[in-house]
Amino acid sequence: MPHLSIQYSPQLDDSHDISALCHDLSDAITESALFPVAGIRVRAFRADHESVADRHPDNAFVAMQMYIGAGRTLEEQQRAGAHIYAAAEAFFADRLAGAHFMLSMEIFENRADLSWKRNSVHPRLKG
Repeated sequence: MPHLSIQYSPQLDDSHDISALCHDLSDAITESALFPVAGIRVRAFRADHESVADRHPDNAFVAMQMYIGAGRTLEEQQRAGAHIYAAAEAFFADRLAGAHFMLSMEIFENRADLSWKRNSVHPRLKG
């Protein structure tokens, strides 16, 4: 953990490098210094079927959901979330300057008793 999932409007593929967005947000998560690098996942999913606001053809959105494991204070989560969100704002500054873009982010904390995972990358990165 954390796992950041990004849903985005299809027309953003024509104007933005979504792979670069994933890398920028991964860097921002790493910079927060709250999460082990081996647990970071950032993935983006294009919403091929959508209906956004008033259905204006220029409307576009990016909705981010980040799932984290327990053990961080509310203040730590807020600080990390604000840092990651700021990276997304910087990436989409051109769109945010217009009248047809929506950017959102939420953080969800997983319950340890309802979460199963196995990761062979952690030992490799710990050396």
